[in-house]
Amino acid sequence: MELSQIIPHIEVLIFASDKPLTNAELLDLVNNALGFIEDRAVPEQVEAALEAIREKYASEFYPFEVRESGGGWQFLTKKEYHKTVALLVGDKFLKRLSAAALETLAIIAYKQPITKGEIESIRGVNSDYSVQKLLEKELIVISGRNEELPGKPLVYSTSRTFMDYFGLNSAAELPTIKEVLLEQPVLPFVVTNDHPVETDRLEEEDRLSVSASGDLVAGAKGDEPEQTTEEEQQPDPES
Repeated sequence: MELSQIIPHIEVLIFASDKPLTNAELLDLVNNALGFIEDRAVPEQVEAALEAIREKYASEFYPFEVRESGGGWQFLTKKEYHKTVALLVGDKFLKRLSAAALETLAIIAYKQPITKGEIESIRGVNSDYSVQKLLEKELIVISGRNEELPGKPLVYSTSRTFMDYFGLNSAAELPTIKEVLLEQPVLPFVVTNDHPVETDRLEEEDRLSVSASGDLVAGAKGDEPEQTTEEEQQPDPES
């Protein structure tokens, strides 16, 4: 099968799809569409066709491009046109996760698969509300159960929607904690019933910092924060 026959079919499939399409999905769809029995497309031809399509839309003439994002290929608006598109779909751009939900999502992304109990152990607060909101927004999924823990609790992982939203193809593409914090010291805080209070007058050995491997390192004198309830028990403006 000639490459020139494959390219327009792959291009229109990516354009018409409401989700990212993988190489394997494109190969299967193209062969089914063209109906060839003996002269079928092969993976190498799909890869060559995708490269040609990418080069075509990389031109400044086009305001959009074809990129591998969210685990597959899709048409995406180029960065310089994001504000223009926001005028049309502004409501979607204005939606934001609360700080608690974003914190929970980050823990799941870096520790997945993880149970709710493990999330709460890290956060120090009840996380029922945050987990439920993330499930509703389809940013996380229930990916099974932890067979080794009592009661076999559910475990959570990030979803394909999460990968698509943040332009990732796998969890391996997430930045390391070291890259995020840029090796800046992180001051611990004491949690009260009202609000967290940063303790900037603690001794140097009590402060948290990032090790060379990207892990958080605490001083020996740090006290464990008091358990409190999640701030998201208040009504969510987005719900």
